Amino acid sequence: MFEQVVVGIDGQAGGRDALALARELVEPKASVVLANVYLGDIVPGREPGAFNADQRAHAHEVLEAARREAGIEARIMPVGSRQVGRGLHELADEITADLIVVGSSRRGLWRRVWQGDDMRAALNGAPCAVAIAPTGYAERPHALTEIGVGYDGLPESRFALEVARTLAAQHGARISVFEAVSIEAGYVDARHPDQPALEEHVRQAYERLGKLEGVEPHAAYGDAAEELALFGASVDLLIVGSRGFGPLGRLIHGSTSTRLAKTARCPLMVLPRAARTRGQAVGEEAEQPVTASAST
Repeated sequence: MFEQVVVGIDGQAGGRDALALARELVEPKASVVLANVYLGDIVPGREPGAFNADQRAHAHEVLEAARREAGIEARIMPVGSRQVGRGLHELADEITADLIVVGSSRRGLWRRVWQGDDMRAALNGAPCAVAIAPTGYAERPHALTEIGVGYDGLPESRFALEVARTLAAQHGARISVFEAVSIEAGYVDARHPDQPALEEHVRQAYERLGKLEGVEPHAAYGDAAEELALFGASVDLLIVGSRGFGPLGRLIHGSTSTRLAKTARCPLMVLPRAARTRGQAVGEEAEQPVTASAST
């Protein structure tokens, strides 16, 4: 499914986690690019965006070491940029990537992505899907035997389900779908939730999800990010759609995906609207929207 893949390499644990996840997600014939975004000082007297040759050489060494350690066939591309997110996005645009994979190591690439409010504008509107490997992913056994989808029937979640179906077919995996029912749906006033009403909403969610073909339905009421994170503990990959800025930008801006990236116990894949323009469009015959709050 993913044919052009960018893997963020930082020379630390986050890059190894990202590589491990990329191996699970991509097919053997996929074109993989290992990228290191270096953020050093701009050389005085040169045009904006021109970086020190030593920085590029170091980035090249980091990528060579990662490729050698992983024992994979991949291109290596050092990328000079003032912002990690911008560098990854520009590279993804350049090679028409359909997936960016990064790690969530506190000391690695993902921490650098999160540093500084000035990152927000550059991270908005990721051009393709983004997958985030949890800390320590490369150090433990893993396989895609069950794929979870945050589902609310809206186009973004229908797209997420289509992607899940494709990946499941490749890996022989099961698909579970989860709807997070907003707790506000059961409030009789500003202070008092109506427990029977909440339980009825959850029952209706199960009923809706049960009509989807070939999936196992799950639903609960509560905060969407918290409930999805709990659900994610039972699957090998959690896929959610993104309605707004694209995955990296939404993560910075504080959406459900932001909190999932911090708390998810499994790999997380976030699909922006832009991903559908790269050969992954959902058919018009997809399931009709329902009311919930699983997409971001």
